[in-house]
Amino acid sequence: MNRLSRGLLWSAMVLCAPMLAHAGVSEEKAAELDEGGSLTPIGATRAGNADGTIPAWDGGLKPSEIPDCYEGEGSRYCNPFPDDKPVYTVTAENMEQYADLLSEGQKAMFEMYPNSYKMPVYETRRTFANPEWIYEATRRNAVNAELGGNGEALQGAINGYPFPIPENGHEVIWNHKVRYIGRWVQRWNNQFAVTQGGRYNQVTIREDVYFPYNDPENEIEDLENVIIYFLQVVTDPPRLAGTITLVHETMDQVTEPRRAWQYNPGQRRLRRAPNVGYDNPGTAADGLRTNDQTDTFNGAMDRYTWKLVGKKEMLVPANSYELHSDRHEYSDIIKEGHINQDLTRYERRRVWVVDAETKPGTTHIYKRRKFYVDEDGWQIRAVDIYDRRDQLWRFQEAHSVLAYDKPFVMPMGETIYDLQNGRYLGQAFNNQHPENVEREFDRDYFQPSNVSRQATQ
Repeated sequence: MNRLSRGLLWSAMVLCAPMLAHAGVSEEKAAELDEGGSLTPIGATRAGNADGTIPAWDGGLKPSEIPDCYEGEGSRYCNPFPDDKPVYTVTAENMEQYADLLSEGQKAMFEMYPNSYKMPVYETRRTFANPEWIYEATRRNAVNAELGGNGEALQGAINGYPFPIPENGHEVIWNHKVRYIGRWVQRWNNQFAVTQGGRYNQVTIREDVYFPYNDPENEIEDLENVIIYFLQVVTDPPRLAGTITLVHETMDQVTEPRRAWQYNPGQRRLRRAPNVGYDNPGTAADGLRTNDQTDTFNGAMDRYTWKLVGKKEMLVPANSYELHSDRHEYSDIIKEGHINQDLTRYERRRVWVVDAETKPGTTHIYKRRKFYVDEDGWQIRAVDIYDRRDQLWRFQEAHSVLAYDKPFVMPMGETIYDLQNGRYLGQAFNNQHPENVEREFDRDYFQPSNVSRQATQ
């Protein structure tokens, strides 16, 4: 390369630099997050919509509104709205009436299962709430957080949401990745790979997680570049029991990519596993999900461009307490073609729309994904997924409840529907297993030496 070429390249890099790193918003703009401003403390529009079908946010579900049926830590999160009935139900027959509120994946589900797929739509209840210290941290992050490394490095943020007033798609997805769902959690993740005829295999997984990013006792320097420690142990069926995946999710994936290890009981060794990420197959999912579809999306974003399309109103799963009830056996939920839609709850909500498309020179089995991210809590609610021919391939949804004693929005069931072969995956259900609980873990628990020692005992 000659001097002129190098000079032109350097000039181009300088001109592009603002696109690769983005600092926080102005103090004036951040003031909209304060009481009396137009935004909630985590960046949602505070007001309701024009026709009143989306109410104003009034602080979320209050401690005084926790239902009497809830028996405390470790017991099931029961429905605080047992008397609610659907306002209307979307079916294949009336789908066109609500087309503007549906994603392409939802429309495809009606076309594929016209006699059984439905969406019961309930009154929108903006139950979202987080602890006050999360709101305070989010306010600080709003003016201090920035992206580096072409969006792969989160800088200047800890606790709370880094970008409550997002200006690009990367920021919206980062808000989802580090959203507050507690400091520690132990949960049971039951996964069902369902055939076209409705038969399925059940895999039960215990997941232990520590979120140092959302530990109020930590400062940024305490993180040592790790935002999540994740330990996954398969407990059933016997042929897979003892399989372990360990992940240290990094904050700056340019400086250091995700660290991952896997333990196979047959080999009795914990090995580094660089393939735990991107579009490599997820654990025991029968090829129905990729590693980066856990929690709807996780991990590095460098294989995609991320376009922030804007915000729209949409019918999405929310307040899914009935689907989460321990009164329902897994066989009550997992049905042919799709989960039992009579148990679901949809609400009209505002979502951020992010369109992700693979970059030239990179590969992923999904060429394009369109994400719909709830403004209340930054949970990805739905994803339309396209193959390399630009054909709609899969459709993903995430159901959740408000863990009202914490409080935070708790994922409790995800579905990935394959629209080309009629199979689907249900994951993260725990109806017949213990409720998610906060269990304190220290970092040593997630060290490879400790995990290896426990695995071989």
